[in-house]
Amino acid sequence: MPANSEYNARHLSVLEGLEAVRKRPGMYIGSTDSRGLMHCLWEIIDNSVDEALAGYGQSIEITLHPDGSVEVEDSGRGIPVDVEPRTGLSGVEVVFTKLHAGGKFGGGSYAASGGLHGVGASVVNALSSRLDVQVLRGGKVHQMSFRRGEPGRFQDGSRPSPDAPFEPSTDASPLDVVGKAKRGQTGTRVRYWADEQIFIKDAAFSADDLHARARQTAYLIPGLRITVKDLRRRPGTPGAEGPVEEVFQYDGGISEFVEHLTPATPVTDVWRIQGSGSFKERVPVLGEDGRTAMQDVQRTCEVDLALRWDVGYDTVFRSFVNIIATPKGGTHQSGFEAALLKAFRTQVESNARRLKAGSDKVEKDDVLAGMTAVLTVRLAEPQFEGQTKEILGTSAVRRIVAQVVEKELTARLTATARAQKQQVHVLLEKVVAEMKSRISARTHKENQRRKNALETSTMPAKLADCRSNDVASSELFIVEGDSALGTAKLARSSDFQALLPIRGKILNVQKASVSDILANAECAALIQVVGGGAGRSFDLDAARYGKVVLMTDADVDGAHIRTLLLTLFFRYMRPMVEAGRVFAAVPPLHRIEAVTKGVKEREVIYTYSEQELYATLARLEKEGRSYKEPIQRYKGLGEMDADQLAETTMDPRHRTLRRVNIAEVEAAERVFDLLMGSSVAPRKDFIVSHADELDRERIDA
Repeated sequence: MPANSEYNARHLSVLEGLEAVRKRPGMYIGSTDSRGLMHCLWEIIDNSVDEALAGYGQSIEITLHPDGSVEVEDSGRGIPVDVEPRTGLSGVEVVFTKLHAGGKFGGGSYAASGGLHGVGASVVNALSSRLDVQVLRGGKVHQMSFRRGEPGRFQDGSRPSPDAPFEPSTDASPLDVVGKAKRGQTGTRVRYWADEQIFIKDAAFSADDLHARARQTAYLIPGLRITVKDLRRRPGTPGAEGPVEEVFQYDGGISEFVEHLTPATPVTDVWRIQGSGSFKERVPVLGEDGRTAMQDVQRTCEVDLALRWDVGYDTVFRSFVNIIATPKGGTHQSGFEAALLKAFRTQVESNARRLKAGSDKVEKDDVLAGMTAVLTVRLAEPQFEGQTKEILGTSAVRRIVAQVVEKELTARLTATARAQKQQVHVLLEKVVAEMKSRISARTHKENQRRKNALETSTMPAKLADCRSNDVASSELFIVEGDSALGTAKLARSSDFQALLPIRGKILNVQKASVSDILANAECAALIQVVGGGAGRSFDLDAARYGKVVLMTDADVDGAHIRTLLLTLFFRYMRPMVEAGRVFAAVPPLHRIEAVTKGVKEREVIYTYSEQELYATLARLEKEGRSYKEPIQRYKGLGEMDADQLAETTMDPRHRTLRRVNIAEVEAAERVFDLLMGSSVAPRKDFIVSHADELDRERIDA
């Protein structure tokens, strides 16, 4: 039996107030790294945002100071400065020192807010080595300071510091009046220094995350002006050279948010759907005596939706409850999706003959393909699943969102205005094309699996397949033209290397519809040979080859063909790119036969750029070696002998391959839309602005 086996009531610990927060910070902010540090900042910012959401104040200013502190200033009503009767403390001290205290428990101060639990400001205070709060209210500037949650006064020198001498307060409410406020001016300013005893050394505020959150919030509250100042001069950031300021204000609200989220070519305009509904909810209500009693409360839920469809198949969906992001969805998202599917099914069924839809039913994924949507709901005291607020749980919201979306969306889909009618027709054709593509992929899934040499009868006749059944080791080379195919057939190892020739420049899929792509022989053959399907139904496990290598000539046309092929893979077979299974071959440009005195055998050297050629020739001259004139310059892969092509481009022992990867999907989306999209003007501007960077001698390289 262990020596210290005694266990009774005196071994229990009762953590009072903010002591519990400092003992277990992860329970309140998730972690003590940069993520937790940013969570504290969101708590302070969200308090200011809730004021703007309630209609008080239209500006928030966030400043990152060089000393590691952060300041948030708003033009809201200001935290109450009068004495709270039950505690005898000022409103400011209650908000920053008492857990589960605030104005968001149904007292009528906020119709809808992001704060629910009353722990945000007090948690930040507990985890700060110093926090200063100034409140502009009643024509006065009130100030209070805290050290690790304890109220008091700092004896500051030339500038405020958490290391300044601190005197804990013995007053009941140490709220000092430090100045006068302009007439009618109200607001709250909070500046705090995160406690180094709590947070790890590498924890730092991320300007990029802050900008993203500020931009998102500004979209959700039209007219709200959010200013972010970075005074830290941190290396590697936009503010490295000096103070930088960025302002976010969007009067168009979530309609502008949708346009920001998707730069792709639109099929429809941004459709805005708004409505509301009411429901009854039985909740505990706090009475004047401090006790709670269950009551039936009438709630109102406001629904605001902006959505648009694009030519692609990716879905971008953002949902919010009182400006709180709900990345894992909830009842509002399920209501939206149910209404969306019902409205589209009704329209497709009623137009089945014109759309040639047959008797097949549209599924949710068919409708979501290419859709970008932002859904926001506002209601008092929403129920979330857990403190993280990632999933909305209020059940009545599902019905309200479904009713609003179905009614308004049906009106859009049945509109008689010519422009609107044309958009709806194109959209319904796109949805039906997605449905047919999904059904086709499912029907032919077994046929698209890896086949051996005796089972390639369903494959295109021009495919020169390999013998291996091992997907991981097999390679598909997409070669440009029949001349390159002839050489490549002799150069390849037929055990694991397959060849598929394409005739010149394939269809630009960035501009084409799904039906155009499936009707195009080159694109259809390539999709069939790869074997994983296309678009949303692409199955990476069903892909027939471990590597796909784009082997084009080293000239301008070859680069264009490679870009067209990459566009096809990025748009319709993206999992192959994300898995790192798409490569670009690097064929040489020059072949040098170096001659050494007294040695009969000549050394063959391949170079891959003009710069490398000149450097190699200079090295040979320095070594006193000559070379055979003229130097062979390869204009295309067909000019190589089979052994040369094998040695330089196809043999895994000697070749060089460039792996195609996607570091940032959104940045890649913008680049593909710029270079390959249907909008000509931005592409022209790009070409003109970068013309000076082009070396004319490299045009044919």
